[in-house]
Amino acid sequence: MLQKIRRLVTGHNAEGKSIIVSDAPSPHTLVLSDIPACGMTNLWVTDGQAALDTTGDDNADRRVTLTPPEQGSIFRIVEFPPDKTLAGKIDRKMVFAAMGADAAMDTTGARHPLMHKTKTVDYALVVSGEIYAVMDEGEALMKAGDCLVQRGTNHAWSNRSDKPCLVAFVLLDAK
Repeated sequence: MLQKIRRLVTGHNAEGKSIIVSDAPSPHTLVLSDIPACGMTNLWVTDGQAALDTTGDDNADRRVTLTPPEQGSIFRIVEFPPDKTLAGKIDRKMVFAAMGADAAMDTTGARHPLMHKTKTVDYALVVSGEIYAVMDEGEALMKAGDCLVQRGTNHAWSNRSDKPCLVAFVLLDAK
């Protein structure tokens, strides 16, 4: 039987606040009946074409920034330390400036010091540990194997455990 993959999808409510609009196993599966326990689960699809690069260059050999280039993408792993190790040590302006993302920082007195909003569609997969996806209204605990589709919503990540959490992200520039 094909493993169910939990998929969280963000959106906005009528007031424009970020929320989690869906939290359930993705129903978009193809089970390959000739091969036991083999199949595919689509988590999200966007239209458009990715750039192929056959130059052999290391395209990641550039300044590490929060957002991808215009019409581009980033694939990354983020290690989130436990929140308690950061308590009182976060200089929000410095953090966002270091990522070249001053404009992404939420300056409205958000519920988490690292709340931010980017012009991207992000796919997040918890690789190890656990972390909360924090929205303007609501949050969800994600554990290893859980996926989230972040669609340009104000959000933050909160690791309330005692261990680091690794999250794989694909960020796509969006209109």
